[in-house]
Amino acid sequence: MAVRVLDKAAVQPRSRFNLSRAFTIPRSPGRVTIATIRLRIPANSTPNRVELVATVGVRGVRGIAQVLFRIFRDGREIFNTRQGIESDPESEVNYVVTFQGIDRNVSTGNHVYTVTAENLTANTRADVVGPISFSGLAVRTRS
Repeated sequence: MAVRVLDKAAVQPRSRFNLSRAFTIPRSPGRVTIATIRLRIPANSTPNRVELVATVGVRGVRGIAQVLFRIFRDGREIFNTRQGIESDPESEVNYVVTFQGIDRNVSTGNHVYTVTAENLTANTRADVVGPISFSGLAVRTRS
C-alpha cells in the first residue's frame, strides 16, 4: 500500500515527570484537556487516515482510579481507552500511558484533535505529572 504524507503535527507540553507541576484528573463527567494539535487535510485526499499517538505520565494519589482517556476530532469523540492507576507506594504509583488511535477518511479542511482525561472512580485520585506528548500524522492511502 502506497502512502503520501498530507500533514503532521506534534506537541510536547511537558517533557518530563514533575510533581511540582502536577494537576488532578477530575471526576467524570468532568474532564481535563491534556493536549491539542491541528491537522489539515487537502482537497482530493481520500482515502486517508490520521494516525494519532498520545503519551501521558500519571501518578496514583488515592485508591485505584480508572482513568478514561479520549481523543476528539473537532469536538466529536473518535477514540477512547481506560487505564487503572494504583496509589499503593509499596507497589506502583507512577505510570506512563501511551495509546494510539486511527481516524479514517477524514474530510477536507482543518481539524482539531484533542486528548482529554477523566477519572471514572469515586473516592480516588490520579494526577497528571508528565511527560505529555501528542502527535498526529495524516496520510493519503492507496490500495
